[in-house]
Amino acid sequence: MSTVLIIGAGGVGRVVAHKCVMNADVFSKIVLASRRIESCRAIESELPDGAIEIAQVDADDTVETARLIESIGADIVINVALPYQDLTIMEACLKSGAHYLDTANYEHPDEAKFEYKEQWAKDQAFKDANLMALLGSGFDPGVTNVFCAYAQKHYFDEIHTIDILDCNDGDHGYAFATNFNPEINLREVSSKGRYWEDGKWIETDPMEIKMVWDYPEVGERESYLLYHEEMESLVKHIKGLKRIRFFMTFGESYLTHMKCLENVGMLGIEEVEHNGQKIVPMQFLKTLLPDPSTLGERTVGKTNIGIVASGMKDNKPKKIYIYQVSDHKRCYDEVRSQAVSYTTGVPAVIGARLMCEGAWMKSGVWNMEQFDPDPFMRELNRQGLAWVLKELEG
Repeated sequence: MSTVLIIGAGGVGRVVAHKCVMNADVFSKIVLASRRIESCRAIESELPDGAIEIAQVDADDTVETARLIESIGADIVINVALPYQDLTIMEACLKSGAHYLDTANYEHPDEAKFEYKEQWAKDQAFKDANLMALLGSGFDPGVTNVFCAYAQKHYFDEIHTIDILDCNDGDHGYAFATNFNPEINLREVSSKGRYWEDGKWIETDPMEIKMVWDYPEVGERESYLLYHEEMESLVKHIKGLKRIRFFMTFGESYLTHMKCLENVGMLGIEEVEHNGQKIVPMQFLKTLLPDPSTLGERTVGKTNIGIVASGMKDNKPKKIYIYQVSDHKRCYDEVRSQAVSYTTGVPAVIGARLMCEGAWMKSGVWNMEQFDPDPFMRELNRQGLAWVLKELEG
């Protein structure tokens, strides 16, 4: 039995709190903490009396965060705060002796760039402290990494190509909104694309490359090439890989709004002066847009996220498609959140569960595909993220 501290009380934090309560056989004490205590109270009110405890913490403050970890005796910290805070929370775990898990890699606050380098650099410190840090235990990154590891273990001698395919076909009824933190989402989407081929990274203009993919239970959708963080670790750990790409679907309305906002400077991440005050345009835009954590009740439709892998097995070409479909309404009925938060939060709980049970426990800093995928794949089916595997032609 383990004590878990969840840092972050947005849409994903809500899912993690609900799911940890549903996994009380492993998580005997659950504490939810955020800078905004009222957000914690709102989630606490959705759960049975006494199911969780709440606390206030500034996750930018390593000392304060470590003090909270020590005071509650947390065995593991699930970080679902902002990616900017990954490094301070990791340091707090090292100071206080807790294992660490996050769902997205570190992002520089002053630069539209995310990478594992600074988190990987903490590997020896976690080894020395006999602690584990599991990086990117969301869906993409996260489940998609495990899908790749599962394919490598059971279906291929060598994987040559991987396409990660992310479709959100949900409709929330707003003219424009983002399904997770607007600042993170819009920085990711408006950045240059990148993919890896023949041993090097190739950069593209934003939305330069697109294709149409037929997503099961959704249909054909235009999908655009982006850079996404799981590729950075997968190129290190998948044997024989020659190319990896990431595609995400966007509707015409979303792209039009985003382009207009970009053209007038609203996606800027550097301070500008307005009426004698310094503001960051992207942060101001976040204030104006709907809070993603409020979208659940009004969102309908489905998500479909998966991988297509091709390569060789027994000297014969092979191609498979592993994917997972979630329904926004079903997710809301279960945990009062839309499917984008659900598909991120549930894998975080699965990763933490496997760590606490010892199935995935090794000191140091690790990515998802470095562990045996089988127990995680079993838990996906058990925890509400049933997956499908199809063999493809060509």
